[in-house]
Amino acid sequence: MIRVVIVDDQALMRAGFRALLDAEDGIDVVGEAADGRQGVEEVRRHTPDVVLLDVQMPVMTGIEATRAIASDPALAGVHVVILTNYGLDEYVFDALRAGAAGFLLKDTEPAELLRAVEVAARGDALLSPGITRRLIGAFVSRPPDRSTAPGLDVLTRREREVTALAARGLTNDEIASHMVVSPYTAKTHISRAMTKLGARDRAQLVVFAYESGLVEARRNPDAPGTAPHRA
Repeated sequence: MIRVVIVDDQALMRAGFRALLDAEDGIDVVGEAADGRQGVEEVRRHTPDVVLLDVQMPVMTGIEATRAIASDPALAGVHVVILTNYGLDEYVFDALRAGAAGFLLKDTEPAELLRAVEVAARGDALLSPGITRRLIGAFVSRPPDRSTAPGLDVLTRREREVTALAARGLTNDEIASHMVVSPYTAKTHISRAMTKLGARDRAQLVVFAYESGLVEARRNPDAPGTAPHRA
């Protein structure tokens, strides 16, 4: 059973999400809140698998709430999915940096919402290749501050390689094919890189790849692939 907490300041939005999720076998909405502070309290009370969290709320924003959840060791298994009306905007980007697993538009199709909850509950990031390209576009328009990024020296050569490939939006199977290794080996390298960098999920790994200079964003975010950065 996937346990979910819904945090949104609009009662109608919360009711709609709850009705949809509660109707699905295998998903249980265990709590809801109308602002970020209440949301963090609900998350601490129920320790859900997934939090659907509005990015713009009173009292405490979704970014602040995400940061509070991500920094609590007792909530390490909680996966935050940001809800937004506007797509990949400044708020969503900052939420990914704070520890969110991904984001969803509030007008997403019901089937996509259910799939997203299942993906997040497994610990996978909601970053398809298309979303990753938009992340790259965000980096191009607003260069990151690499002075605060973790050092690359903590990663082995293989771990750097898989991190760069993940930043291009490749799946584990695609990474395995590219590196001519088994999917299990690719997944192991990804997991080790995340552990060394303190990344909660693949989303933060992608952010690290660009902030550290491991890969460089192309001016055309739809271009196929991103070349490794060579210092």
